[in-house]
Amino acid sequence: MTGESLPLAVHDHGGDGPPLLLLHGAGRTLADWAAVAPLLVPRHRVLAVDLRGHGLSPSGAWTFPGVLADIEAVMEEYGVPAALPVGHSLGGMIAVQYALAHPDVTPGAVDLDGYGWGHPGQYVGLERAEVEEGLGRVRELAAAMTGRSLPAGGLQEMLARERETSRALGIPYELLETGLLRAVREGPDGRPELRPMGAHARDVLDAVDSLDLFALFRRMNRPLLLGRALRAVPSRPGMEWFDELMTAYAKGLARDLAELAAERAQVMVVEIDGTHAMLLENPRAVADAILSFTS
Repeated sequence: MTGESLPLAVHDHGGDGPPLLLLHGAGRTLADWAAVAPLLVPRHRVLAVDLRGHGLSPSGAWTFPGVLADIEAVMEEYGVPAALPVGHSLGGMIAVQYALAHPDVTPGAVDLDGYGWGHPGQYVGLERAEVEEGLGRVRELAAAMTGRSLPAGGLQEMLARERETSRALGIPYELLETGLLRAVREGPDGRPELRPMGAHARDVLDAVDSLDLFALFRRMNRPLLLGRALRAVPSRPGMEWFDELMTAYAKGLARDLAELAAERAQVMVVEIDGTHAMLLENPRAVADAILSFTS
């Protein structure tokens, strides 16, 4: 592993059992684990971090080697070199790579709904050209939504959308508000900025696109927990094309995860009653899946 580490912001939730290091998704922060972590503490020492360029952590060139070096430095600083990496979304992809890079000390990995956009063959029932067109639109939307300064009133508009999400998914609004505010900082012009910013945000998207995740899963020779959200994110007007795309992907992902678990004894697949926002939406189910795996 090569890469220069950055000092990450860490929340030490405490606990005395086998250590866990919690990793959040792209554009998110360690605040996403606020409802899950207390459920893990009775049996584990629990740390959560803001990944580089996210939350309160410093920015730097966004590469997986650099991110893995950051995590290694946190584990060394806190004296938990054998912590189990537990990640959601992007954090899950990082957890698997960290375990592969440290096979002698890392007991395994947990990836909760961290599968990227997959490949066209995973979109059951859709033609390849249709999938490629849809994924192109998804990437354009993702690029437009990340790493940007907010217009006047933009932060209040985002907080209003978080209140709508709270009502739709039953997530306590305070959790959503805390997470959003942690992801925002004041830019040089005084306007609020969503982290990660600029080129670093684009680098995150490119890094995810570069991965063949199922190839990484098959390289794992330690226990691997793969969690999958059972429910789709609520539909929005004008996004029917996205709903169709994600429905097809969910079918292919379920099929491929089942095949992987059947061929690899060390792989455990669990379906979690929730959307991709499972950490905030159903923390008990997430914690139970992790605790069942670690037991």
